[in-house]
Amino acid sequence: MSTKGVYTALSGAMAQSLKLDTIANNIANANTPAFKRDQQVFNEYLTANEKPPTVIQVPRVPASIESFYDVQGGDKSFVDAKGTFTDFSQGSLKRTGNPLDVAINGKGFFEVATPQGVRLTRSGNFTLDGNGRLVTKEGHPVLTNTGDSAADPSTRTIQISGGAPVSITDAGEILEGAEVRGKLSIVNVEKPDSLQKVGNSLYGFKANMNPEVTATPGATVQSGFLEMSNINVVQEMTDMIQTHRVFESTQKAISAYDSMADKLVNVVGKTGL
Repeated sequence: MSTKGVYTALSGAMAQSLKLDTIANNIANANTPAFKRDQQVFNEYLTANEKPPTVIQVPRVPASIESFYDVQGGDKSFVDAKGTFTDFSQGSLKRTGNPLDVAINGKGFFEVATPQGVRLTRSGNFTLDGNGRLVTKEGHPVLTNTGDSAADPSTRTIQISGGAPVSITDAGEILEGAEVRGKLSIVNVEKPDSLQKVGNSLYGFKANMNPEVTATPGATVQSGFLEMSNINVVQEMTDMIQTHRVFESTQKAISAYDSMADKLVNVVGKTGL
């Protein structure tokens, strides 16, 4: 029994360790523009799920407590990591005064071109590269809405000549002086759970998910603002303390089971009881 128990406690400790890593990453990115908090979800996993129905000897009709003794403690439960899920709720908007900083109001993502293909982002701290293209801070070209999402991304970049001041309207139009140079491509993802973080505030689609992207013609943006992270540092610190306490409890349980096993081998085994 002690061996079975120590594995259950160990699975709990591993789950809490994973949760601590996720919380620490959230806190580290509290000041990252447009960062979305992650959270871990866990399930209880029963070893009985691995057995065919004919093997599980639990009565399927109302019965007495004694009729359950055939199970003999052979079924164990573990903490099973269900996965990491991202909270896509909007963060607060911070005024920067930079005309190339843009924040999306409501749902939607900017489309940007990367060497790995088109990726999505909420981070709108854009700039101009040496060739006059509107790019992200990592140098990825920001894409314009041409009405054809299947078009080659290289034909959808936003080019600025530098002859006049650049501004961005609430509708996402990029103006150089009074001339329109393009319109920010803002798309909506029908199932946000199909997205996964790929680094640098970019999102791609999970391998087992079909991309369901729709245009958001009515999307509005605010120039001169950046969306901040949706991290509540106080809440994250509270969760960290609670998780750390649970982790310590599982460690004590592991130590207790280890002590029981030691006595079973070195005390009971020698006495022959």
